Amino acid sequence: MTQTADDPVPRHGFLAEVRDAVTPRATLLVIGVLALQLLFIASYVGALHDPRPRDVPFGVVAPTAVAGRTVTRLDRLPGSPLDPRAVADEASARRQILDRSIDGALIVDPARTTDTLLVASGGGTVLATTLERLVGAVDETEGRTVRTVDVAPASPRDFNGLSSFYLVVGWCVGGYLCASILAISAGARPANPRRAVIRLGAMALMAIAGGLGGALIVGPVLDALPGGVAALWGLGALITFAVGAATLALQGIFGIIGIGLAILLVVIAGNPSAGGAFPYPMLPPFWQSIGPALPPGAGTWAARSIAYFKGNALTGPLLVLSAWALAGIAITMLAAGRRRRRGMRAAEGERAG
Repeated sequence: MTQTADDPVPRHGFLAEVRDAVTPRATLLVIGVLALQLLFIASYVGALHDPRPRDVPFGVVAPTAVAGRTVTRLDRLPGSPLDPRAVADEASARRQILDRSIDGALIVDPARTTDTLLVASGGGTVLATTLERLVGAVDETEGRTVRTVDVAPASPRDFNGLSSFYLVVGWCVGGYLCASILAISAGARPANPRRAVIRLGAMALMAIAGGLGGALIVGPVLDALPGGVAALWGLGALITFAVGAATLALQGIFGIIGIGLAILLVVIAGNPSAGGAFPYPMLPPFWQSIGPALPPGAGTWAARSIAYFKGNALTGPLLVLSAWALAGIAITMLAAGRRRRRGMRAAEGERAG
């Protein structure tokens, strides 16, 4: 068949041209992207399409007999939205809310027809308003009314309490993008431990700068979050480095595919389960269980604790983030050492040949 100007590729060679243009490696990467796309949709819609409270830790303050009846009534609500327990007094209820061991409390005074509901919108405005609506409906059936008191209010400039979540998302994005750029510019796998240390050092410098920048933006610049620049700076540096080190580790093991795995962990699994748009008690069980163990969830909880809960309940999330950082460092170094040993054996083989 004669090739013409209007038909630059011979028809009988089209499939060969396709095979040459779309390599098996590219095909696998495209399939991987498709899988990530579908997982993204399934994770976000699955986690956020039907938020409802489930076993929200909730205190009841009342005389003993009244407390028992109230706890039983709340515990038997359809769908088990609350996990009620008796609390000694109002001071204890406030302390437990600020310690983040319960999310709200009802103070019942049998001598009056108005009860007091304690909430903490700093932990999530949606959950606070849900508790208000839920308890208000229960009291209404008893011919009582509810007065709501916010013991840890979200900042007026922190719409729906989302600023901490978006801040943490930004830090996470910076972490895996920085690690990805290092891979794209200099190879997915560091050639030796020295190169791995250099990459981790660059990641640490970026984390320090990004942590400070984020803290300044949400604090002095936009006045979106209280809590102090220094504490948020430290948290931001830890989050960014933890995500970046984990991404470097995945790249060290799986090569360029490690970037996709980092996106799977941080963006697809981590963001919808972080308790940002809807706090943990309003998420389905699967996302509620994995959220605290992933950097976005641990970071969002810690940022809210710093901003609104006097730094309480920080130990757990800080340990989670530190574990991600240390595991990332260790795996990155081990993978680099293994690669160096393989290179040395290959070189010895060539000399011996």
